[in-house]
Amino acid sequence: MKINDVILIDAGTGNLRSVQKALESIGANVLRTDDPNKVLIAKQVVLPGVGAFGDFMSGLRTRGLESAIKEVVVRGVPLLGICVGMQALFEVGEEMGEHAGLGLLPGRVGRFAESLSVKIPHTGWNQLTVKPDALLFDQVNDGAYVYFNHSYYCQPWNSSDVIATTEYGLQYACAVQRDKIFGVQFHPEKSQTVGLKILKNFLEAV
Repeated sequence: MKINDVILIDAGTGNLRSVQKALESIGANVLRTDDPNKVLIAKQVVLPGVGAFGDFMSGLRTRGLESAIKEVVVRGVPLLGICVGMQALFEVGEEMGEHAGLGLLPGRVGRFAESLSVKIPHTGWNQLTVKPDALLFDQVNDGAYVYFNHSYYCQPWNSSDVIATTEYGLQYACAVQRDKIFGVQFHPEKSQTVGLKILKNFLEAV
């Protein structure tokens, strides 16, 4: 496997060390940064999200990272959003009020309904139902387990953007792809061998 130069975007909302270590363990050269100028010259970008949607988007905007992310996406640079980073790909998030996302994919992010017969947040291991031939899940078995920790979930308007779902009180989209925009709601860095394989598949998405 080739060595990759990966920009790990730091929006200032949490510790990204576990994501960085996971990427480095599979051969990536990782630069963690909040500098939009470094994002603009990236070969690949990982956007890990920690904390509340509104705070995360505010962190991106105050650092000038929102426009940099949009520019590299237009150029076809592969982008992977993780957890709140996946949620940020969409138009609107409802956590702590309504906040605009990056708007790279049509849809919104809403909270699990209290009427569901499950505990909120969704924390723990759940199985994936994977779309056949999805690049991100190459050599990942349908039904594989990954680790989740969230209270809000993505509601894409276009079913063609959904590459995996999981069941937690309802069936919802837990991974998306459009062109070279990727997102996963679960934490690949906490999902052991399966998660590392998913990250490796992203690194090879050139």
